Amino acid sequence: MRKTLAKCGYLSACILLTCAVAFAANCYWLFRVYFSPISIALTAALFLAANILPWFLRNLPTWRLRFCHHGALCLKIFLAAAALSVIYHIVIAFYFFPAQYMTWILSAVVCICALAILFWNGILSIYLSSVQLGIRNRAIGILCSCIPLLNIFVLAFLIRTVGREVQFESEKIQFNRSRKDRQICATKYPILLVHGVFFRDMPLVNYWGRIPNELKQNGAQIFYGKQQSAASVDDCAQEICARIREILQETGAEKVNLIGHSKGGLDCRRAVTLGDTAAHVASLTTVNTPHRGCEFADYLLEKVPSGVQQKIAGGYNAAMRKFGDPDPDFMAAVQDLTASRCRAFNDATPDCAGIYYQSVGSQLDRAGGGKFPLNLTYLFVKRFDGPNDGLVSESSFPWGAKFTMLRASGKRGISHGDVVDLNRENIPGFDVREFYVQLVADLKERGF
Repeated sequence: MRKTLAKCGYLSACILLTCAVAFAANCYWLFRVYFSPISIALTAALFLAANILPWFLRNLPTWRLRFCHHGALCLKIFLAAAALSVIYHIVIAFYFFPAQYMTWILSAVVCICALAILFWNGILSIYLSSVQLGIRNRAIGILCSCIPLLNIFVLAFLIRTVGREVQFESEKIQFNRSRKDRQICATKYPILLVHGVFFRDMPLVNYWGRIPNELKQNGAQIFYGKQQSAASVDDCAQEICARIREILQETGAEKVNLIGHSKGGLDCRRAVTLGDTAAHVASLTTVNTPHRGCEFADYLLEKVPSGVQQKIAGGYNAAMRKFGDPDPDFMAAVQDLTASRCRAFNDATPDCAGIYYQSVGSQLDRAGGGKFPLNLTYLFVKRFDGPNDGLVSESSFPWGAKFTMLRASGKRGISHGDVVDLNRENIPGFDVREFYVQLVADLKERGF
């Protein structure tokens, strides 16, 4: 009952704000007849209030979401008030003073200026605060802004996207707050997240997107692998072993739980076989890891001239040294991902007793479901390896005692980047953050 009353009150407020904007934007003719400084001041105050009040209509859990909601509501009011204004100007043009063109033109100019203020109030708010709009949708909004009718449909799409974001994120925050005391991700041992190839663990841009913060909110202790972006599996494994020792010394824990994505899963498998590392690892979860390699990588190394390969490798290695990699090796990283090299790796790298191994995989349902460049590589990998996530085939994912195949509703699928929240995108039918929360909660249940 309370929710119903609140919803009715919200709708009533939106209608009143729309009427206030429509009145203020179309008041030129009225003030031309009944000019009064007081009435102009009151109308200006009313219009200003209509631009500010959307901020206060919903009590949302974060400032960012309040900006999103404020912007989306301003744009909704803009569309409704613009529609009323068009009808109003058609009526006065043909029925009230059809011969007074200048009056009609000045009224239209005042209306356009007033509605423009509300529009920019809304569009800047959502462009500056929304995560889900992304670069592409923002660009589409800009490119289509001057195309009649199409700009209305695009604007409605932007409003709808932001509205879904506000609703989803608000519910997620409230849900996390409701279970905060349970600390369902407070595992016995800390979590070590190990990134995949061609990326680094950077403080400003988190490889794992919003996942680490979600895990921390639910009690997890999170660390990062910090290995080089591109090097051989053996070299990266050495770095991970050193990182494990650092974490054990820092936390006083006896073991860690490893979660490795893509090549990071192979790096972790190799790391636990070195020295006494296995004694300090409780579990190893590989996510979209090419355990059986990529036939596509074999094909590229065979077809691309060695001179071109070396030129690409040299450029990459030089660039990554500037970003902090001490000894990057592009070619070694790529070669270790081939199907032929992974077969040899699997034979030489048996699972270690006492460690719980499990794996996760996902699949794109169509090329367009992935962001660049995965939307391109998907077709090539499908030709050589079959169903895949844009880089790794479905048959290459399974490893260990448990395998989980992730799927999303609809025709989009889940890409190699989506599974670590690389794009910070809310995918219908798949909540990547909640998936990791439940994965780590399961580790806790198992005593890890």
